[in-house]
Amino acid sequence: MVGSIFPPPTLMQCVDTPCCPSRQRSVQKTLQSLAIAWVALTAAGCATHSHSPELGPTPETGLALTATTTSPSPALSDVTPTPAPTRSSEIVAQDKSHVVHVLEADDRWLLTPPAPIQMDTSSILRLPDGTWLTVNDKGLPPYEIRFGSQSEAFLVPRPDLFPPEAIADLNVAKEHRWDAEGLAVDHQGRLYLCDEPDRWIVRQDLSTGVVEHLDIDWSPVRHLFHPTDLNASFEGIAVGGDVLYVANERSEGRILAVNLSTLQVIDHFQVRPKGRPRGDVHYSALCWYDDRLWVLCRRDQCILEVDPETHFVLAEYDYSNIENAKENAYLTGIHFGMAEGLFVDNTHFWVVIDNNGLRRRAALSDRRPLLFRALRPNHD
Repeated sequence: MVGSIFPPPTLMQCVDTPCCPSRQRSVQKTLQSLAIAWVALTAAGCATHSHSPELGPTPETGLALTATTTSPSPALSDVTPTPAPTRSSEIVAQDKSHVVHVLEADDRWLLTPPAPIQMDTSSILRLPDGTWLTVNDKGLPPYEIRFGSQSEAFLVPRPDLFPPEAIADLNVAKEHRWDAEGLAVDHQGRLYLCDEPDRWIVRQDLSTGVVEHLDIDWSPVRHLFHPTDLNASFEGIAVGGDVLYVANERSEGRILAVNLSTLQVIDHFQVRPKGRPRGDVHYSALCWYDDRLWVLCRRDQCILEVDPETHFVLAEYDYSNIENAKENAYLTGIHFGMAEGLFVDNTHFWVVIDNNGLRRRAALSDRRPLLFRALRPNHD
């Protein structure tokens, strides 16, 4: 035990054991000091947790206290300091026992490309007119998802979205190949796309076709970007009101908030699945729905429902049993999931898998990516 305020047994025995008067007085003073300290700690704990007979670690003291609120006892008790966690505000927020739901598949579709090419689907979005879109991280343009029958959907190129001539006319030159990762739409119907290696955000007005590059000042968060790994950057985006949310995938996983009026970073934070109190987090997609930010954690195979103001995780949705099911699983040597697209509506979660050209275990000749749908618990 570290930091116990229990006096050693020999000290307790000295109270009733004949010894020199000066030593007795010293022992009594020591016990009095310890008792006063315990009363102060108990009072502080009870003021915060008067409803509970057991007091857990508190962020203010880092102490685990055990006390009763029915009849205060003069006896001393254990007080064991616990190490203060790094980024304590984030970790304490995640430890507030948010509910974890286990999802079940409602439907699934294999995504068939228009030609025998490697299709690494890295986003999913439904436009206000009902059109479903995704992107291939190998380049532009985005693809429309057209649902067929018998659990198959067809991917149709949309050359009118972020056309090459509009990209060429932008006032900034691209340094690396396109690695399109995320799609989002705002309340004005403007379409957003994020690119990973150059950390680009481009936007297209769907009514006029005008494409623009958003010259965002990333300097306040540049220290979060990996200096050499161009595949550890922007992986998902979402728009809520006048705020653009961008997922910095890993090294270090972080969610960045940008004011769309000023193009300035106004916030950045980290949220975590319940079983991952420390270490890096992999964010692979974002979605905005019902004034909530929904975060796809690929490595942990779950979705987090996040309050964008407090950054608290309100609920967690585990889809691992769907992705790992025999009919869905891919032949991969990695120990974590491969989901890279998320869309949330009133009744369902829609999750798309970027299988990186890998074969499905149940059909070794099939390299198509997968889209599955899961019913939202307690949906309206």
